[in-house]
Amino acid sequence: MNAIFSPGKLMLTSEYFAIDGALVLAVPTRLGQEFFFEEADDKKSLIIWEAYHQNVLWLKAVIDYQTWQILETNIPSSAEFITKTLKNVQQLSHTKFKTNLTYHLKTNLQFPADYGLGSSSTLMTNLAEWAEIDPFHLNMISLGGSGYDIAVAKEKSAVLFQSKPEIKYEKVTFNPSFKNELIFIHLNQKQDSREGISFYKSKKKSPKLISEFSEITKKIMLCDELENFSELMMIHERKIANFLEILTVKERLFSDCPSFVKSLGAWGGDFVMSAKFGDYKNYFWDKGFPAVFEWFEIINS
Repeated sequence: MNAIFSPGKLMLTSEYFAIDGALVLAVPTRLGQEFFFEEADDKKSLIIWEAYHQNVLWLKAVIDYQTWQILETNIPSSAEFITKTLKNVQQLSHTKFKTNLTYHLKTNLQFPADYGLGSSSTLMTNLAEWAEIDPFHLNMISLGGSGYDIAVAKEKSAVLFQSKPEIKYEKVTFNPSFKNELIFIHLNQKQDSREGISFYKSKKKSPKLISEFSEITKKIMLCDELENFSELMMIHERKIANFLEILTVKERLFSDCPSFVKSLGAWGGDFVMSAKFGDYKNYFWDKGFPAVFEWFEIINS
């Protein structure tokens, strides 16, 4: 079988405000999603879909792409999402699902599904590369969202990304001198980003505030000292907390932490970023968060 790979991502700045055009800094993760594909000229017009989570079979579906009927599956709701997405691939592609070949398609998500590192964006990017279509267009009609995660997966690089007035991004090198002082902590749950975005959209926002997040992102790109970086992260966190009128993750879970704690992505789940201090591993472990990663363990830079 032939293979394609896209990395996952972590969003370091402008969560939520990315939707309204704030400048985003996002970095690729070491782990991502693999996509394997094979075609058979058997005149059956089938898609045999297998999705693995860390090499363990999770979803299987057999789909007739002439009628888009799901002939067989173990998880109907997930098979329906895959069918909808593949139907979008058919509409956008000049070559895929146009004849009567059978397609054997297999995915393998390398990171735990509840890590929020981009199971959907890596899937969209892999499918788009395979079908030679625009991943941003496929993502928009299949899922929605700003598209920053697609940019990271497509370029396999850190990016500076803006969604408005139209999608634009550039590959950047984000390799701060203090990167080995940074740590990433998983909060043991996956945040529903659609729910978080809906809450954000219900609140009135100003162009000035959007611009302020873009300025913070630019300053972070220029940081060469951890102290300055930490201060900018705390300012960023406070601005979003004030806007959303909710507690920061530090106030909620880590009020006695001697370092900054910054949410990454939709607030309330997935990963947070902090900096090393004293016995930091035991500190987070004692609070019930044993999944603590250093930069080199999670970020591909």
